[in-house]
Amino acid sequence: MAGGVIQKAEGGGRRRRGRGRSRPMSEINVTPFVDVMLVLLIIFMVAAPLMTVGVPVDLPKTAANALPGEEEEPLTVTLTAEGAVMIQTTDVARDELVTRLRAIAAERDSTRVFLRADGAVPYARVMEVMGALNRGGFGNIGLVTDTGGPSLDDRGG
Repeated sequence: MAGGVIQKAEGGGRRRRGRGRSRPMSEINVTPFVDVMLVLLIIFMVAAPLMTVGVPVDLPKTAANALPGEEEEPLTVTLTAEGAVMIQTTDVARDELVTRLRAIAAERDSTRVFLRADGAVPYARVMEVMGALNRGGFGNIGLVTDTGGPSLDDRGG
């Protein structure tokens, strides 16, 4: 026996639901949700590179290649032209630098640190900070520079 819909002859073959009221739609429309999520994704993709930590310094230019990235947010130590030392964006006194670095190293998995120094900072001062980074537990020190500098080879780049 097969079940079917019996239509009344009156009404011209049209089916009516209830007493003139339509049933509420029980399906969720996900299209607006997907649209909003795609817009947010694009916004974060554009804004993420702008959120890098940085204290304005005039970096020297070199022909070196960029270092590969890693999962953990890199620790950045900056030497400004005025001689201030900053961890990320926090100003640190010289006598507190090693103590702060040891505390940070105890919480991190990586021993990588990026050192940014203004081109006007004397070489001896940069080496002092590198020594403090090493004593603080960071053995993998990357010096940050701008690209496009001289390449000291025969190509003259």
